[in-house]
Amino acid sequence: MSESATDDAHRVTGGAGPATGAAGRMARDGDQAAAVAGEGTRAVRAGLPEPAKYEPTLPGPVFAAHYHLPGEPTGPYTYGRDENPTWTLLERAVGELEAPGQDGVETLVFASGMAAISAVLFSQLRAGDVCVLPDDGYQALPLVSAQLEAYGIEVRTAPTGGDAQLDVLDGAKLLWIETPSNPGLDVCDIRRLAEAAHARGALVAVDNTLATPLGQRPLELGADFAVASGTKQLTGHGDILLGYVVGRDREAMAAVRRWRKIVGAIPGPMEAWLAHRSIATLQMRVDRQSATALAVAEALRERPEVTGLRYPGLPGDPAHKIAAQQMRRFGCVVSFTLPTRARADRFLDALRLVDDATSFGGVRSTAERRGRWGGDAVPEGFIRLSVGAEDPQDLVADVLRALDTSAA
Repeated sequence: MSESATDDAHRVTGGAGPATGAAGRMARDGDQAAAVAGEGTRAVRAGLPEPAKYEPTLPGPVFAAHYHLPGEPTGPYTYGRDENPTWTLLERAVGELEAPGQDGVETLVFASGMAAISAVLFSQLRAGDVCVLPDDGYQALPLVSAQLEAYGIEVRTAPTGGDAQLDVLDGAKLLWIETPSNPGLDVCDIRRLAEAAHARGALVAVDNTLATPLGQRPLELGADFAVASGTKQLTGHGDILLGYVVGRDREAMAAVRRWRKIVGAIPGPMEAWLAHRSIATLQMRVDRQSATALAVAEALRERPEVTGLRYPGLPGDPAHKIAAQQMRRFGCVVSFTLPTRARADRFLDALRLVDDATSFGGVRSTAERRGRWGGDAVPEGFIRLSVGAEDPQDLVADVLRALDTSAA
């Protein structure tokens, strides 16, 4: 990184902050159309430093455990566990997507989605506090619940659908929302839950992994934290482990930052750089995958052997009404159930364009029988299908052919 590019990175303190970089430059120029740039433009330009002659648009990763530090340590970069210029640019990019145009928002990146989740929960809660979690959320949440309870924190759970977490909210210190839920794809009303939680003095965190910042913006809907696994659709190529937390409360985010420092849950600079590079194609990937997911869901709706079909973008889906009010895109995941475990296994084996793999959000479609892991309250034949960037007609044809083949 050149001196000019490094100086630009040093001027950034992390998160969206004041208008800086390409997006900030458009806003400072007073061009209203550019200041409220389209999401594709924002994704392509997010977090980039000021242009420097003979320098790359996105500076390469900075590999450093320590930095030159003469005199008093007053600069932003002192030690590799605390800050890194490559993180700084990525954090600025994520902040510009999660909270465009919002002042006072900070972003922190982590080594994984679970690192980000843990940082919020364990930095905000103390013995004697009450935390409300979804009982149908990410599979690792029960492990987190057990650890919270071991620390003397009361954990209450309720389903995502029907805003059921409202019923167990009294006295809570923190409400954790996951919408759409994984893997069941239920949706709750973020704004309603956030208003109710704040009225009771509780903080609100929303897991935005499945929606992505282009699907919904939890901070605009009243949440205090937006948390996500960047491993999934944000980076979209199935080759990076990453997580992030975005928040507007300075004190709360300082606690999250301190937790990251204490446990060292930091991303490597190469992972951070690859993530930032990948964000440039986010809108193209999300639009393609969402449209194809809807096509797959519509095709599955016509199959008699398929039950329990869920996709928030389907007009007939139980979650569609609320999802349409707070989501701009409905995601890449479709879930459904086949009659038996054996039928589900045959279906997965018959697929040719879909890999039998866990996780979701990648450009290559994946599917799995979720019951093989245990922990999710789903039928044995439950399938979670993550739609990739293949041609829609090819993917739909492959899914239908696999259903036909597996019937034998």
